[in-house]
Amino acid sequence: MPTLGAIADDFTGATDLATMLVSRGFRTLVAIGADAVGTEAADGADAVVVALKSRTAPVGEAVADSLAALRALRAAGCCRYYFKYCSTFDSTPRGNIGPVIDALLDAVPADRTVVAPSFPATGRTVRDGLLYVHGEPLDRSPMRHHPLTPMTDASVERLLRPQTGHPVRHVALDTVRAGVAELRAAVDSADAAGALVVVDAVTDEDLRTVSAATEHLALVTGAAGLALGLAGPRPGAARATPASRPGDPAVVLSGSASAATRAQVAHGRARLPHRKLDIAALRADLHGAVAELAAFAREQWRRDPALPPLVYAVEDLADLEQSTPEGETPASDLIERALAALAVELVEHGARRLLVAGGETSGAVVTALDVRGLAIGAPICPGVTWARADGERPSVDLALKSGNFGDTDIFTEAWSTLV
Repeated sequence: MPTLGAIADDFTGATDLATMLVSRGFRTLVAIGADAVGTEAADGADAVVVALKSRTAPVGEAVADSLAALRALRAAGCCRYYFKYCSTFDSTPRGNIGPVIDALLDAVPADRTVVAPSFPATGRTVRDGLLYVHGEPLDRSPMRHHPLTPMTDASVERLLRPQTGHPVRHVALDTVRAGVAELRAAVDSADAAGALVVVDAVTDEDLRTVSAATEHLALVTGAAGLALGLAGPRPGAARATPASRPGDPAVVLSGSASAATRAQVAHGRARLPHRKLDIAALRADLHGAVAELAAFAREQWRRDPALPPLVYAVEDLADLEQSTPEGETPASDLIERALAALAVELVEHGARRLLVAGGETSGAVVTALDVRGLAIGAPICPGVTWARADGERPSVDLALKSGNFGDTDIFTEAWSTLV
């Protein structure tokens, strides 16, 4: 029976956290939505992560889905909870991070929690309450130009205050480095009662200290890095076996416009057979355009099974549609629908290995494939892993990659870890 329950605000974030939990010795199930959590599904798991598509949903919907996840986790036996959001604190002025934390605090119930978006392995750190991405303040990083959640302030405290009804406090790095007892005293202080406590962390060791100092809290919040200090019951024996075999048909589907993914697309274009989504063609005949892309992928498998075809949406920021023509579907929706439909088509024709780039795209693909659960397998790089996807269709291996994560060569090298 699981004791640790986590709620992730997107699908790539769910696998990101689950990967960390597996590395810490937790046999981990990723449940796709609250309805996929149950005592039978969670049997044998030490931790369950509920994957939601709530990061950019309307606030009320995000809160309702998160509370439903909490109820399902509690019914499955969980007694400690972890709200996982992106290490770049992706949000709008209204949420959804603050409103979801508020709702979870009330429902657990708990009178305080920590806010710890640091994940040094992926270049995210917090110092003096400011969030840095590879050494740059968040508002000077590529996240400033994110098409859905542009981040124009690096202060986690300032970002949170308009989103929450709770006071926001800050614990500085010198308190963290004074040790577990000092940090716990700061978190438990009267000044932090009822508060969201933003905690500095610059190194993995800082995060281990934060994790140890907050092990008594019923609810913690942060990026996947906060799991570094957790210890599960199955060290070295929590990884799931893959669904596919070497040589099975594979494909890369990229819907992200992030700087990291654009570099990965450029690298992949030079080495893999590739096609770019044509927005005009999708608007004119989405079904026909998807059928043509599927035929292209199948022909590439026939020619050289060792080279997974790459289908992508964006190679340059100039590809982003500045405004949607009147009466037409937004390009972002078309991209999600097309790549999700393509994933279904390709799995029906034998694809058993899919690498998907972009949180929204990953959510659309997983939903279209009717995946109920993900069993975490081999890691690829910090924040990205292979997972066996089980559901109504044949089981496949999925790697769900946040747009911001992964080395430049991930589209060509990820397959080597899947054996």
